[in-house]
Amino acid sequence: MTRNDPGNSGARRPITFQFLLLDQFTLLSFACAVECLRLANRLSGERLYDWKLIGETGGKVRCSLGIAVQLDGDLGETGRDDTILVCGGLNIEANSSRKVLNWLRREARRGVKIGGLCTASHTLAAAGLLDGKRATIHWENQDSFSETFDDVQLTKSVFTIDGNRMTTAGGTSSIDLMLKLIAQDFGEELANSVADQQLYSSIRTDQDSQRLSVPARIGVRHPKLSKVIQMMELYTEEPISPSVLAADVGMSTRQLERLFRRYLNRSPKRYYMELRLQKARNLLMQTDMSVINVALACGFASPSHFSKCYRAHYNTTPYRERGTQAARLSV
Repeated sequence: MTRNDPGNSGARRPITFQFLLLDQFTLLSFACAVECLRLANRLSGERLYDWKLIGETGGKVRCSLGIAVQLDGDLGETGRDDTILVCGGLNIEANSSRKVLNWLRREARRGVKIGGLCTASHTLAAAGLLDGKRATIHWENQDSFSETFDDVQLTKSVFTIDGNRMTTAGGTSSIDLMLKLIAQDFGEELANSVADQQLYSSIRTDQDSQRLSVPARIGVRHPKLSKVIQMMELYTEEPISPSVLAADVGMSTRQLERLFRRYLNRSPKRYYMELRLQKARNLLMQTDMSVINVALACGFASPSHFSKCYRAHYNTTPYRERGTQAARLSV
């Protein structure tokens, strides 16, 4: 039986979602989630769900597009059966204020179900609500999240549900989470109808990965090349030599060199370096890790070598990159 028994519609009260919109939240993730609730109401002919938009101070809050959204209220006490969905976006660390974190901790102690959409997984983790639990976050934020929150079991799934905690990877993954919740509450038929209304023809589960496969991303379907790239992505902190990578897929180093030149127009060493530098840039932009620790996390033995490689690729130094980011956040 679902949480609300359709056979007892006279006694049923709407399930309420409290959407906590953080400053610079991602509009797409929020809109995908609330639209699923609206469609469930319309298709069922009943008010199955209610929702309320709240923020740290009430009034209005702006999404990452700069559009202002009028809120229904501030951080008051929620109903025990409500579900809180925190909507994150840009500059999530700065926008997860102490007031927000304390409020989330208080509501969690009351047993309220709490979820994070897009980068709001960071907010939940900063509040200590994901310790020992499975969670996900947008792939671009995974490196910084892993370095910051050791006690969270980070996955690459489009969404996760672990007890009364939920997280999504951002974008349209909010649809997948909401369809899962609607199916749990009122059955698969209604959830499928909501998906059909949105022309959402491929519903993903918590077992689906948020990123395209390596062959799809690089536009090349070569099994040995894909395996080498997967190994490179996995071992950025302790890089593996091209000779070992080649041996692991049953090739010579020269054959591996030719393979990379043919399909990616660069050497394995160059491709590996670019992967590590991209991770380093993510850490510089999204965390307060020291430049030295960023260098070590990305497989560089010395800050000077890291700085030299970074400048050659991005035409700036790691220190200036960090300073530029800090200036942007202070505006």
